[in-house]
Amino acid sequence: MITRKADDLIRNFILHDRRALLVTGARQVGKTFAVRKAGKDCFENVVEINFVEQPDAIELFSEQKGAKDLLLRLSAFSKKPLVPGKTLIFFDEVQECKEIVTAIKFLVDEGSYQYVMSGSLLGVELDDLHSVPVGYMDEIEMYPLDLLEFFEAIGIGTDVIDHLRKCFDDKTPVDDFIHKRMLEAVRLYLIVGGMPAAVQKYLDTNNLRIVYEEQRGIIRTYKRDITKYDANHKLQIEEIYDLIPSELNAKNKRFILKELNEKARFSKYEDSFLWLRDAGVAIPTYNVAEPQLPLLLNKQRNLFKLFLNDVGLLAATYGGSIQTRLLSKDSNINFGAVFENLVAQELYAHGFAKEMHSLYYFNSKKQGELDFVVEYDNYVLPIEVKSGKDYERHNALNNVMGNKDYDVPSAFVFCQENVLRKGKNTYYPIYMITFFEQIQTKEEVFKFDLTGLDG
Repeated sequence: MITRKADDLIRNFILHDRRALLVTGARQVGKTFAVRKAGKDCFENVVEINFVEQPDAIELFSEQKGAKDLLLRLSAFSKKPLVPGKTLIFFDEVQECKEIVTAIKFLVDEGSYQYVMSGSLLGVELDDLHSVPVGYMDEIEMYPLDLLEFFEAIGIGTDVIDHLRKCFDDKTPVDDFIHKRMLEAVRLYLIVGGMPAAVQKYLDTNNLRIVYEEQRGIIRTYKRDITKYDANHKLQIEEIYDLIPSELNAKNKRFILKELNEKARFSKYEDSFLWLRDAGVAIPTYNVAEPQLPLLLNKQRNLFKLFLNDVGLLAATYGGSIQTRLLSKDSNINFGAVFENLVAQELYAHGFAKEMHSLYYFNSKKQGELDFVVEYDNYVLPIEVKSGKDYERHNALNNVMGNKDYDVPSAFVFCQENVLRKGKNTYYPIYMITFFEQIQTKEEVFKFDLTGLDG
């Protein structure tokens, strides 16, 4: 069975918090399965209402007269008993029922049951859901399996994981045999990706062709969502989505609007880019004018790269032949696009895109381009991604690190080589990106001194 990081988060929340929980994330990332699993583990009764499979359930929320009336309707609709204190009520596909926004306040205040909501395209369809006042609801966002979850799913032992984590923390080389095997595991992840259905197909069959067909099915599902939920811009959105793989494979990887239309203007297409971001199927990475804090203030919203939300889906768009090449042990093969997509995916899932759901890179004519820049421990940390042998060649990184105006204390380079420290740069094997997580913000307590003002 696939174990997710979100499993413990959801379980702990529904056991210890009386607020409603909203589980968000792109379609097919495992939200429904995770909620069902936690509900089964923690409650005697789980009542599940799916607004897509049970569209008549939407009527429950029309013209209801408060929590008691709504609970009476739920009891009549449900085929399972509602036992106060022992029942989890799970509303799934809530993007189909906007009335849930208001109703959940009443239900939480009433207090008889625990509530979890989930759905896809919530950032697109239910903006109001995010305006629920603090005190009624919290949110957990789910992503495709990250590298660590994938390693555990395919059976890599905890002793190995612990060894790798210690090497990451201490910046010391990994055992050579383990290092080579982990590079093979990463290449497998580049093909299979982190979509739970694709991972499960691999675990069940070890057949990459079956995995590929599952991934193509997920891509078709995403395209159906585009048609269903944004009829006015569906052609633009689908065209942008289809262009992401080829744009990432281009020399500078930046999304070029002229590829859509020779006269294309960003203002015309911006809503379509935002739809892909809000639907969770694309990860925007914006250029910053300077690699200085705060990055958000240096963001240039019309200069960006677009990555797919799952590297396995990206590989699938390149066709089945990439599988054989990615599994090759030839380290001279350069797959910059998939390596960068992997890093973007990990950074996004590990908390480096909290501000405006954006990652950042740096590019200037004078200094060159850095693949990513992140805010880490109160400074800017450049991150370079190297898939080939020339992993120590990075003029742009040297320029930025040598610029006294930026005062950048260190940088990470993720590549296919073992751990190496060289000056301010630390070279990590690509699989160690999964141990790089955002530092949690510390509480800052400040008491204002009223001396001389309190008379």
